[in-house]
Amino acid sequence: MPSGTTEELLILAKTYPNPSTRYREISCVAAVNSSGLLRRLFPVPYRFLQGDQQFQKWEWITARVSKARKDHRPESYNIDVDSIQRREVIPTTNGWSRRLKWIESHFADTPLNLELKRQKSGVTLGCIRPSRILELQIKKSSQPDWTETERQKLIQDCLFDSSDVKGKASLQKIPYDFYYLYASMGTDGRQVESRHKITDWEAGALFWNCRSRYGKESDEVRNGFCFKKRLSVLVGNDSPISGSVADCWNLLSAKAYRPFAAVRPVFVK
Repeated sequence: MPSGTTEELLILAKTYPNPSTRYREISCVAAVNSSGLLRRLFPVPYRFLQGDQQFQKWEWITARVSKARKDHRPESYNIDVDSIQRREVIPTTNGWSRRLKWIESHFADTPLNLELKRQKSGVTLGCIRPSRILELQIKKSSQPDWTETERQKLIQDCLFDSSDVKGKASLQKIPYDFYYLYASMGTDGRQVESRHKITDWEAGALFWNCRSRYGKESDEVRNGFCFKKRLSVLVGNDSPISGSVADCWNLLSAKAYRPFAAVRPVFVK
């Protein structure tokens, strides 16, 4: 990658991987740097990183980054994965105070207010603190398996692949889509309902772990996605086109930090 600058980055979330022509599969990673600026980092072939480079959520790393040339969203940066150095994981002590201080300035009352911020300043990452989770919706995917083109990307061999990389199991497609329907309170005191797709890597991992342990249609699979604590939601705008009017704020990560009522999952068509 082109020469960039070295930043200290606190990892907030990563998406479930997608097939890639160049890297087999890639994830997008959300982070905040030591100056408090949000970053969208890609491409990250996370499963193929060396073990000492596989960072965790809420872990500080240092890495060389450069502004993405083909993505005009202000938070979008390319990361040199070979430059990743892991540092420390921030603990959850004192009600998440050491974690929350890094994202407090990025909260908006509602997704609408976040969208208005995007239209005004171009920001495409932000946080929302829902007042209530209404439903967890589980919907069968319209494309439950990879296309042949996607499958070929996942099984391609690269010239300098290590034996560990070649031995990795092929990425599986999640046959369901997961959505949170939640309420947030606007500054005018009115409740706003929103529905966002969950793209978090941990949601995908939870699905496969539950399916492996309990079976594909068990209550454990569905209940595993029911948070029993209050959620702080990190959302990102999918559109890389500068100036576009978009409302597809996908849920990247749900961070539980205070007691909150559990919600039953609902299957939708």
